[in-house]
Amino acid sequence: MFTIKGKTGEWEVVVGLETHIEVLSNSKLFSGASADYNPTVAPNTQVSMVDAAMPGMLPVLNDYCVDQAIKFGLGINAEISHKSKFARKQYFYPDLPQGYQISQPAEEPPVVGRGYVEIIGDDGNPKKIFIERAHMEQDAAKNKHDMHPSKSFVDLNRSGVMLLEIVTFLDTKNPENNSYITSPDEAERYLREIREIARALGVSKANMEEGSMRADVNVSVRPVGEKTFRTRTETKNMVSFKFIKSAIEYEARRQIEVYENGGEVTQDTMRYHPDEGITTVMRSKENALDYRYFPDPDLLPLIITDERIERIRKTMPELPAATRTRYIEKYGLSEYDATRLTETTDISHWFDAAVGDKTARAKPIANWMISELFAHPENYDIENQKSGVVDGMRIITPTDLAELVDMIAANEINGKQAKEIFIKMLDGETGTPHEIADKFGMKQITDTSAIESAVDEVIKNNPAQVEQYKSGKVGLLGFFVGNVMKATAGKANPAVVNELLRKKLG
Repeated sequence: MFTIKGKTGEWEVVVGLETHIEVLSNSKLFSGASADYNPTVAPNTQVSMVDAAMPGMLPVLNDYCVDQAIKFGLGINAEISHKSKFARKQYFYPDLPQGYQISQPAEEPPVVGRGYVEIIGDDGNPKKIFIERAHMEQDAAKNKHDMHPSKSFVDLNRSGVMLLEIVTFLDTKNPENNSYITSPDEAERYLREIREIARALGVSKANMEEGSMRADVNVSVRPVGEKTFRTRTETKNMVSFKFIKSAIEYEARRQIEVYENGGEVTQDTMRYHPDEGITTVMRSKENALDYRYFPDPDLLPLIITDERIERIRKTMPELPAATRTRYIEKYGLSEYDATRLTETTDISHWFDAAVGDKTARAKPIANWMISELFAHPENYDIENQKSGVVDGMRIITPTDLAELVDMIAANEINGKQAKEIFIKMLDGETGTPHEIADKFGMKQITDTSAIESAVDEVIKNNPAQVEQYKSGKVGLLGFFVGNVMKATAGKANPAVVNELLRKKLG
């Protein structure tokens, strides 16, 4: 359990997350304009009359976006609502041309209802994090303030792109229900799980660096053992796992200090300052912010049939949680290894490609990936599955690693030789592992008679050590093995060397 020590005792942290992901679709949620928003596109070139809020323009719901929402809902084990509505959420910002946002009101069921994802809790055990809802809404435009010293500009390309807002659930009626986030590390694990589910399903790129995934972080604290939840603050628009963890810890410590000094925490909206690692009040707000929701008169209620839900369910790929279970049960991998290999769907696909239909490869492939390959991210292209030499660097492929592991298993090379081949590939050497081994004379000697000759020579040249070994200093076996390996330029099969030495030395 994650706790923070204050002056008056131990405090625990309660974290709620409102995560926004931009949904992948060809066109926007309510218009036919391209939804391929990215910073390289010229400003205001992917904007329809609906996005610009021209008078008389009517929104038309993009059916594919609804399918994407249903798919994500199934991915988080959620209830899918058979009937939901759209409403106008009233507020004014320069990047919101309509003066309102079309969303799904909190008071009524959204497309995606109550669900959960499973993470590894701080105690090392699986933990369900409950999700209250995931609702569809329009994204806003983007304000740009750094193009002119005294003016701001608005780029409407992003306006109207579909967002899914995923809100975690805090069971205030049952405070002993611990299915919520209780530490910065659990917050990161939850967000990574949401990201990988979205990516595996093709629902979103969910890339924080690009802004297609962002989170509002709600934090409150309470003394360990207290059952009621205290007032929370909300830190807006966080786009980095590192900064989210930092903001949670700083805000928790700030609130503890307020309470321990006799004050009360107010329900404020906070801004995070990454350079200082602190939060400050952006604006105060009441217990409920009045957005004056009312049903959008231009959009009919959304009706979803069981047939549509089942059709979408049949198209879904294996999700990260199921992949982890498969790796543990089928390949005997540890929880740690399975988690590392499912950090992204690209990594798990790369691993599956390397293992192929040979189960025996799984553990050594996992070891090589985690201990060696992940240490050289510039030398593998898991996301794009490239191969060959790119910009002077050799790209390691699943086939390369599978062949290397197979050569070790077949006693063609030993572990040291495999590492040397791997390093040569990292350094840009072309050819398969077999070809590199042949080129540099690295293949292991498996001819017993050739190894036996080297063993006999080493025993003959070291009579004193032979007598010491026979008198009980069995630790000298390593001395003999080392000398045989030196005599064979490291090419002798170590298992054969050990067997012959033990036999001849008695």
